[in-house]
Amino acid sequence: MQMAVRFKHWLTAVAGAASLVATGAAVAQAAFPAKPVTVVVPFSAGGPTDVVARLIGVPMGKALGQTVIIDNALGAGGTIAAAKVARAAPDGYTIFLHHMGMSTAPALYRKLSFDPLKDFEYIGQVVDVPMTLLGRKDLPANNFKELQAYVKANGNKVTLANAGLGAVSHLCGLLFMSQMGVELTTVPYKGTGPAMNDLLGGQVDLLCDQTTQTVPFIKDGRIKVYGVTTHNRLGSLPNVPTLDEQGLKAFEVKVWHGMYAPKGTPKEVIDKLNAALKTAMADPHVKQRLAELSSDIPSADKMTPEGLRTHLTAEIAKWGPVIKKAGIYAD
Repeated sequence: MQMAVRFKHWLTAVAGAASLVATGAAVAQAAFPAKPVTVVVPFSAGGPTDVVARLIGVPMGKALGQTVIIDNALGAGGTIAAAKVARAAPDGYTIFLHHMGMSTAPALYRKLSFDPLKDFEYIGQVVDVPMTLLGRKDLPANNFKELQAYVKANGNKVTLANAGLGAVSHLCGLLFMSQMGVELTTVPYKGTGPAMNDLLGGQVDLLCDQTTQTVPFIKDGRIKVYGVTTHNRLGSLPNVPTLDEQGLKAFEVKVWHGMYAPKGTPKEVIDKLNAALKTAMADPHVKQRLAELSSDIPSADKMTPEGLRTHLTAEIAKWGPVIKKAGIYAD
């Protein structure tokens, strides 16, 4: 009888302890965030992905009631930053903003230390950004027709900058060379921020880069623009023809961005981060700036965890065969 009573007391104690643990976890999640949230960006400060992060970081911070800190973790086409976030504590205080490179990494890297589909929770799709084909200000070619003649005449004497192996600027450049039937000298950088600096300084000839970075320089006349990579012209650059309409048929490269958290981050935390993201994307200043940069805000169904997961899965299936066919990879 005494043993039965003791066992009953033991069960009550265990149940009470479990209840306290569950209550404590719930309180911790309810209190999120109790300190600043860090958004890891895999490219350099001043680059297009960094511009997006800093633009939405302020309104996200206001929605969360905490400061949002931007951490630029450079290298290896974003895989160093991705691995850093995958290993971070799953508490919502370290999250990740990356572009479509998240979908190309599995095909590009033979020894990838993370799995985009298994090692992350999904917060939501952030923004879609067109690309522009640019030249240094003193490049002899003044329009796309002249550029075609120039690159065919000069071949590998022409330098084409990019943000590193597998970066969107790299893929855009590969597509350009493929459709033009030329081999140019590619110059990789750790992000399009430093690549753009060298284009502005005249150290490289060409660069394919996102409108979040290029529109101000184009409007100021500091660089030449030869076309945009969308099917239709852009509202912010109405006088710039598409590459498609200038002869590079079906040439379309549009950069999408997504926000992620480490695998195991509680759903309640993901929901709060998603709500903050949606609040930021609805902010009038954010909407105005993105419109000025010809960037599109995703539809409501894409700006969800499931929407991002579905899109990422489809993009991995899309880009994998393209990259393997081109024979490009990194160890």
